[in-house]
Amino acid sequence: MKTAISLPDELFRNADSLAQRLGVSRSELYAAAVREYLAKHRQQDVTARLNEVYARESSALPPEFQVGQARSIGSSEPSEW
Repeated sequence: MKTAISLPDELFRNADSLAQRLGVSRSELYAAAVREYLAKHRQQDVTARLNEVYARESSALPPEFQVGQARSIGSSEPSEW
């Protein structure tokens, strides 16, 4: 699909220079940049949703597990950490 975008001159020059160094067209460079941007934001969306779930759920261990965990690290009593 063809599209037209406006870029600041310096950004255009930098993108053009990078495309030349990479041996790709500007269109290929812009398409790759948009793909990376979308992938990054998709990952951020997943992370945000997981954070919402974990914020609602308790991560505290039951007391019997806390004792076992404390013993496994050489302490006789559970602590805040």
